Amino acid sequence: MEPITAGLLVALASGTAGAAGEQIWASLRDLVARRGPRAGEGEPAVPAEPPRTEERAGQLAALLNERARQDPDFAAALEIWRRRADAEVGSRSGDVHNEISGGTQGTVIQGRDIHGNITLGGGSS
Repeated sequence: MEPITAGLLVALASGTAGAAGEQIWASLRDLVARRGPRAGEGEPAVPAEPPRTEERAGQLAALLNERARQDPDFAAALEIWRRRADAEVGSRSGDVHNEISGGTQGTVIQGRDIHGNITLGGGSS
């Protein structure tokens, strides 16, 4: 299982994922509540809204990851949640992910938010 990161939790809080992010956050709260606290532990600390600071998000991520290490069933459910959250946050962030493989390529350019001209080639002949 890939760990839950503070960055993912902050991205949900920042509105990067929009309304879908709110639904994903609610599904995390439901997941934690449905799985219940482990024997001898208090109620899990998942706030009503995602934490907006790296520090608070890091604390929550550490708690979730620790619980996942102790409970394989929770870990499996949390991994499914993390993949959904990563996909939603990634699809809204505007990042471009290209993979170039096989054979020989000539000039390859990847860009985002270009304001102005791009000139290829060596100029005059």
